Amino acid sequence: MNLSNTSITLSLIMVSGIDQLHFVSGVVGESCMNVTYTHQSICALKGSTVDISCFYTHPRWHNVTEVSWFNKWESGVTKDLSLNPEYADRLEYHRQTDKDSTLRITDLRESDSTEYKFRFTSDEARWGYSFPGTTLSVTGFQVEVTPKWSSELKTLSCITTCTLSNPNPIYIWYKNGQHLDESTSPQYKYSVSNDYDASYSCAVKGHEDLHSPAVCECSLNTLYCVLVSL
Repeated sequence: MNLSNTSITLSLIMVSGIDQLHFVSGVVGESCMNVTYTHQSICALKGSTVDISCFYTHPRWHNVTEVSWFNKWESGVTKDLSLNPEYADRLEYHRQTDKDSTLRITDLRESDSTEYKFRFTSDEARWGYSFPGTTLSVTGFQVEVTPKWSSELKTLSCITTCTLSNPNPIYIWYKNGQHLDESTSPQYKYSVSNDYDASYSCAVKGHEDLHSPAVCECSLNTLYCVLVSL
């Protein structure tokens, strides 16, 4: 089949939330360009490591010359994250095949919370500027004590600003820096009369080094005091 005189048009469509640019021509199934992200959003702990991944396709006659990740863009101009000093020594690109890419960020900071996108460049086109990527939210732990008023029975809640992407996390509770309890529940109940001025903090299994700041229930005068992080 001679395609030399075949007209090629560009059309943008949405399929299951994935932006795809289709070259409509006489060849079916060989002309699709798209980027598919593994996750639409990720919630990760401050100080931990996150992998943001995608898969991409392009016409077989395109030769990919460059791949990169970015999180800032203006009028189609992007900056490769590997060149950003804010990510120095904390960022790596990985791949398992010639059609996937993983952005790994270590020692996460709250300032890393933003949307990340993948871009690839071929000898025919660039792809990945204006379409949705993966939104990363970075959170730490905080211990909330309820009720706020004087009560012998208190409930501690290990809270985050977003729902952790880690499925079914195991919460670990510490009392005065020592392991106290483990549970799938983010809550722990205790009696003030038995604890006096004990301090409590929480973490999740697999990230035991990322404690919340410790909270102390000063039982004699019902005041709360926040201690230094353990």
